[in-house]
Amino acid sequence: MSQSRTQGSGAVGGAGEPDPRRWWGLVVIALAQLMVVLDATIVNIALPSAQRELHMSDANRQWVITAYTLAFGGLLLLGGRIADLVGRKRAFEVGLVGFAIASALGGAASGQGLLFGARALQGAFAAMLAPSALSLLTTTFTDGKERGKAFGIYGAIAGGGSAIGLIAGGLLTEYLDWRWCLYVNVPIAVVAIAGAWVFLHDRRGHGEARLDVPGAVLGCGGLVAIVYGCSEAQPRGWGDGLVVGLLVGGVVLLALFAWWQGRARSPLLPLHIVRDRNRAGAFLTMALAVIAMFGMFLFMTYYLQVVLGYSPVKTGMAFLPVTAAIIVGSTQISARLLHHLPPRALMVPGAVFAAAGLFWLTTLTAEPAYVSHVLPSELLIGLGMGLIFMPVMSTATSGVAPQDSGVTSATVNTAQQVGGSIGTALLNTIATSTSATYIGSHLATAAREAGGRLTPAMREGVVKDGVVHGFTVAIGWGAGIMLLAAVVAGVMVNGKAPKHGGASGPSAPGAAADRG
Repeated sequence: MSQSRTQGSGAVGGAGEPDPRRWWGLVVIALAQLMVVLDATIVNIALPSAQRELHMSDANRQWVITAYTLAFGGLLLLGGRIADLVGRKRAFEVGLVGFAIASALGGAASGQGLLFGARALQGAFAAMLAPSALSLLTTTFTDGKERGKAFGIYGAIAGGGSAIGLIAGGLLTEYLDWRWCLYVNVPIAVVAIAGAWVFLHDRRGHGEARLDVPGAVLGCGGLVAIVYGCSEAQPRGWGDGLVVGLLVGGVVLLALFAWWQGRARSPLLPLHIVRDRNRAGAFLTMALAVIAMFGMFLFMTYYLQVVLGYSPVKTGMAFLPVTAAIIVGSTQISARLLHHLPPRALMVPGAVFAAAGLFWLTTLTAEPAYVSHVLPSELLIGLGMGLIFMPVMSTATSGVAPQDSGVTSATVNTAQQVGGSIGTALLNTIATSTSATYIGSHLATAAREAGGRLTPAMREGVVKDGVVHGFTVAIGWGAGIMLLAAVVAGVMVNGKAPKHGGASGPSAPGAAADRG
């Protein structure tokens, strides 16, 4: 294969000539990204069925979700650096093969231990797959306008994948079997592997570099400790000794990681990547926005199924408007305007729209309110997230040298994955504790008023009201976090629109490839 066919920009002939098959390459990358993103949520609806069949306890069932997020969030930086060392295309293909094998093992699991292990293995290979996919996208599309369209499509997949996972999970669970929520990854991966072989091209890896083993241990260990601590906060409480120890230990490990990265000869995360003001602002904006968004998906799933009694399929379909709004926001608004507007001119309004949608949900009651409350809120949240995702990803990955593109892409995904894990644990703890307080006090009041004789219907009504009250309080916190994301984007992200030039942000979309 000639050097011209291995250019990161996708050139096939003379210098600068674009590969006519680059859009098929985008389809391959989008397939892989969709598989990784939806796998974080597709098993949610299937979890009750899996729990019954494999005889999981209520305490252990969380590991079906947590094993995946721990491995994914904790190993992303390492996965990004591996992509830089061995080559993005090779890391992409290995990640696809490993993810397919792990999915097949999980689908065939005969016990909970094997299922937990398979989910962790999925997360580990996803940690290699996700950053290599984003860095391939970055180096394949270097023209400003084309890059905007490509990132718009990628952002729509990243933002809407969670809702698509809920729809697919409902359909597969209700009409086939919960195991197909894992088996479905195998044919997707096979198609993506074949497409990667034909349509994706890349430079060779930077074999002269060395893997930063101490940095990998400190960074991955710190992230795992924090995510694990947040996941354990729900059953144990934030004041529990194990939770506090994990969170403090994680912060200490990350502080040591930052210290070591400034001294290592081949750092896992070169500090100049996060020292850039625009890039750091994009990372933080992504993390804060996803904290609020993941909480919304969690609570709305329980609201629709438990409170309103929706079926798994109907619940999944109820999330379609937010997916459609994300796609419109990413491909029809962000992709068209980013080439003419500064990134924060999209991020800030997007976060405000999403916060408004979340705030609308704080007025929910136990009475059916899909059309009047859930639907308009979903449209606002989806539109807002569509305005956020695309400029955040473009800003975070623009102007990065080729040898750092993998680890930069991994940091974007780390912000998204760890933000989602923290958001789920944090907001769910707020919801459950608020609900417990509400239910306890209102049951006591109702019992006094009824002379100590509470009927099952009265008790059920109080419990439903309490559950919804907990959801609305937690969603209110999510709205505040989303507004904080707007402030961060407005203050930290000051890059200009691409047509104005500039050294940072998406102002130099081809800089990474040109410097290679």
